[in-house]
Amino acid sequence: MLSWVDILALGWFSLVWSGYTLYAKRKAKVVSCLSFEMRRKRNHWMQQMLRRDNKMADVGLISTLERNVSFFASSCLLILAGLLTVLTSSERLSHVLSGLIPWSVQSETQIQVKILLLAFIYVFGFFQFTWSLRQYGFGGVLIGAAPDGKALTDEEQLLYANRTAKVIDQAGHSFNYGLRAIYFSLAALTWFIDAWIFMVVTVLVVLILKQREFHSKILKALQEC
Repeated sequence: MLSWVDILALGWFSLVWSGYTLYAKRKAKVVSCLSFEMRRKRNHWMQQMLRRDNKMADVGLISTLERNVSFFASSCLLILAGLLTVLTSSERLSHVLSGLIPWSVQSETQIQVKILLLAFIYVFGFFQFTWSLRQYGFGGVLIGAAPDGKALTDEEQLLYANRTAKVIDQAGHSFNYGLRAIYFSLAALTWFIDAWIFMVVTVLVVLILKQREFHSKILKALQEC
């Protein structure tokens, strides 16, 4: 069965992932970050959309976003199929790892648990990507059903634009959660090497995510636009 170090590493992984998700969600409400700036840009996008007579460009942008999300959703299914295939050959994988990592002796059960963790992560990612895909579809419907902006008051334009932007923003959040799952799955791969390395790499993933979401150059460029 799992050793106490493996149990500690699994608990640490779950705590860090969920903790960073809550941290990023709350921090985005009080400081400028990628999520905050993208919500601002989406509001501006929907306001401009209402003023355009031809909305084909807006529909094309939504279609592009849907294609990007569907690629990741399909990738998750392919990876899941591979993981389930490997799960049936866990004994062979145990022998291979013992040859590559002689200081880390792992039982077949330990290998299966680690594969199941990866499978769970990609199932979570698949659900996030497909939900994001549906929400982008809802946003496309709202763009198609958008009234003529010239027939609306400024207050009505702002209200419709904000509501449409919120739907697209939620799709973006779900897509972000799916991408975050892929990042953490890369950290989970190191569990096959050593539990302590697994915990260290989990922290490194959080630091990379934090730097990109709160201190990246692209964030500064968005703030200046």
